[in-house]
Amino acid sequence: MTIFLMGTTFFASNAQTNAENPLLKNWTGPYGGVPAFDQYKVSDFKPALQFAIQEKLNEIDVIANNPKAPTFDNTIAALERSGKTITRIATVYGIFRSNLSSPEFNAVDTEMSPKFSEFTDKINQNKKLFERVATLYNSKESKKLTSEQQRLIWLYYTDFVREGAKLNEADKAKVAKINAELASLYTKFSQNLLAEEHNQYVALKTEADFDGLPPEVKNAAMAEAKERKLDALGCVANTRSSIEPFLTFSTRRDLREKAFDIFVKRGDNGNANDNNSTLVSILKLRQEKAKLLGFPTFAHWSLSNKMAKDPQKTLDLMMSVWKPAVEKVHDDVAEMQKIVDAEGGNFKIQPWDYRFYAEKVRKAKYDLDQNEVKPYLQLEKLREGMFWVAGELFNLQFKQITNVPVYHPDVRVWEVSNKVTGKTVGLWYFDPYARAGKRSGAWMNAYRDQQKLDGDVLTIVSNNCNFIKGSTDEPILVSWEDASTLFHEFGHALHGLCSNVTYPSLAGTSVARDYVEFPSQLLEHWLATPEVLNKFALHYKTNQPLPKALVERIEKAANFGEGFSTVETISSSLVDMKLHLATETIDPHKFEKETLDALNMPSEIVMRHRIPQFGHIFSGDGYSAGYYSYLWADVINADAWEAFLEGKGPYDKAVAKRLYDNVFSVGNTIDQEKAYENFRGRAPKSDALMRARNFPITDKK
Repeated sequence: MTIFLMGTTFFASNAQTNAENPLLKNWTGPYGGVPAFDQYKVSDFKPALQFAIQEKLNEIDVIANNPKAPTFDNTIAALERSGKTITRIATVYGIFRSNLSSPEFNAVDTEMSPKFSEFTDKINQNKKLFERVATLYNSKESKKLTSEQQRLIWLYYTDFVREGAKLNEADKAKVAKINAELASLYTKFSQNLLAEEHNQYVALKTEADFDGLPPEVKNAAMAEAKERKLDALGCVANTRSSIEPFLTFSTRRDLREKAFDIFVKRGDNGNANDNNSTLVSILKLRQEKAKLLGFPTFAHWSLSNKMAKDPQKTLDLMMSVWKPAVEKVHDDVAEMQKIVDAEGGNFKIQPWDYRFYAEKVRKAKYDLDQNEVKPYLQLEKLREGMFWVAGELFNLQFKQITNVPVYHPDVRVWEVSNKVTGKTVGLWYFDPYARAGKRSGAWMNAYRDQQKLDGDVLTIVSNNCNFIKGSTDEPILVSWEDASTLFHEFGHALHGLCSNVTYPSLAGTSVARDYVEFPSQLLEHWLATPEVLNKFALHYKTNQPLPKALVERIEKAANFGEGFSTVETISSSLVDMKLHLATETIDPHKFEKETLDALNMPSEIVMRHRIPQFGHIFSGDGYSAGYYSYLWADVINADAWEAFLEGKGPYDKAVAKRLYDNVFSVGNTIDQEKAYENFRGRAPKSDALMRARNFPITDKK
């Protein structure tokens, strides 16, 4: 887990207040301690953060000013042991930010974000601390350390340099100022986006407004209206999990357009929550920071610690897939347009029509209707299926527990152990449902990283989704796409749960950003295996598995819509990279239009994330100039899946063991290119991705 270590120098609150603040207390209870979610309040955060930040800075001063010559133990290991209090608090703070946002919390977040940034810079720009790390990095004696210890020294050194440790004092001050400003802007962008998602909706006022909606989508819309206390029969919330099913099934073209419109204009409405000026400021500051750090553009800085290294390599990869994907979209749209014309529709396919008519083409071409599949995709059965896959691949087993506090009644917890040795490896928290104050999308978090620095420390991970609850007396049914997302995020969780390293900074998912999506994308493949479908894709009424004939139709239609999803995602990836290669101030609307026009973007599709709502790249630095990572990782994923197919199939024990030994358990203890080669016996080949997407192979590598 990447902890945001940010802030400034604070004066500690009085001892009595600190002693009473639950956030400052060690995690207690079973499993090496767990977060006391039943005790935390928003009002606790500011004083707890102030105290913990100063505590960490004091610890850093002790390490930096140690009169003894730097050694691995008194410098690097000491850094790994430092900041335990701020790490715990930052974890809970992040959970509140993503899942329990409120006006009260947002006020604290707005105030503390720049202080966090200042705190990070105080550490990154500590001259004496960097000199100790650099001494170890350049020492011949360090070559005698273990490979994991050498990797950790390398990581600390490169991170320090990347954040400006070698700059003069004046430039360090400039970088720190930029980082503080960026932190405030990231918070503003996120809060604006969340406000747009929760304040806007499409009200369904008559029975006719529900035309075409499957029962579970209708029930979810009715439940949403009830939750919001609206004077309406139903409500389509402005989140992907609500909008996309409505666009897929609603026969009301006028309402589809309304729903599409509010979704693609999030953050772009010229109101108090408009993100355009905010993102322009972010881009400008990022470019200034990159130049100070010696890079031509922010994209070059961002990729300096990624596998890709060079922005041009990412552009070349994206364009190699872009062209066949666009051709596929044109073919698919032509088939959709035939249906529109045959039905007497006097219009050209528009973006709010795409999913609706794609579903009709799927049904006509493959005799496959999502509504025919969905009754077999029960959320809880799929969760059981994920557990089963984890057992088959990595010998993990899951037992639900109720003896730990949770932050919301929807959250459930499982103890995870090795079914061969019986040893507990961690906890898995599951928060599946959408609600007010929770950001949209799906994600994985590590509440605590696995480590063995001072005894075995169990990891705690979570998966968070935004499925619509609907009626309380019916099981939650999800689409095939949502089921794939569920497996994807669980892949991240398994990456954390399988971690078996010594040092927390190298644990689990702490790998290069363009590699971190590889294990998660790989796990998606197991959803479609006959073993999972036969055991866990059970009809919610009859409990019967998916009929063999239906499975065959699913397999035949496996690549249907691949053109759409590829164009939707890569357009966002290309715009992201080009935004961060730009050196001049941009106009978001003009830039988006001109970039997409130059790419010959199909008019029937919009970017998956338009610029004013692109939280991946403007809510923080995580995916900035890095959204290409999904495609980069998918090349590796497709190649890795073929390793199973070349063996005895998806449940080949020998291939699974190599995957565990070289990918899921090693974290960042080894260079990721080398780790993959250890698993596969060679570097990944991009041909596998083209085969997986049924695109023509134009460039053999």
